[in-house]
Amino acid sequence: MVSPWNIANVLTVLRLALVPFFVICLFFPGTGWRLAALGVFALASITDHLDGELARRYGLITDFGKIADPIADKALTGAALVSLSLLGELPWWVTLVILGRELGITLLRLLLLRHAVIPASYGGKVKTVLQIAAIGLYILPGVPDPVRWAVMGAAVLVTVGTGADYVIRAVRLRRVARRARGR
Repeated sequence: MVSPWNIANVLTVLRLALVPFFVICLFFPGTGWRLAALGVFALASITDHLDGELARRYGLITDFGKIADPIADKALTGAALVSLSLLGELPWWVTLVILGRELGITLLRLLLLRHAVIPASYGGKVKTVLQIAAIGLYILPGVPDPVRWAVMGAAVLVTVGTGADYVIRAVRLRRVARRARGR
């Protein structure tokens, strides 16, 4: 049995612990604080990739990690989007669409958990990269608005598209599971 206190899970907990520091830096005025917020966000985002890579490569996958990793991901992304909207820098509808999709898919995963796990798709990985890039561009001072809008627009489109794909895969999986049980 793999210990829940392995390097992959420690990185996940670190990412979660970085969220409040990121938000604090983001709300303090000045370019220095903005760059500090970007640095904390970048560090937390790197741990997102690193913890999964380490867990898979070294067989460190645990039930704790399966639960904590997506929570840490949503906490970081959600805190960033809500904070940027509160600061008046990102329209609320963007935050609501992305967080609505993330919450909906998380609930769907929980409902399907006893039947099967739908693995992350390539589109889901693209979604994550686009969201991180778009948020980073909104945090970084001096980025022209059209660049921010274009990347965030792509992130929103891929977020919605992958959400729809996940729902379709979940419905198909549920049908297969019902047929297998003879219903």
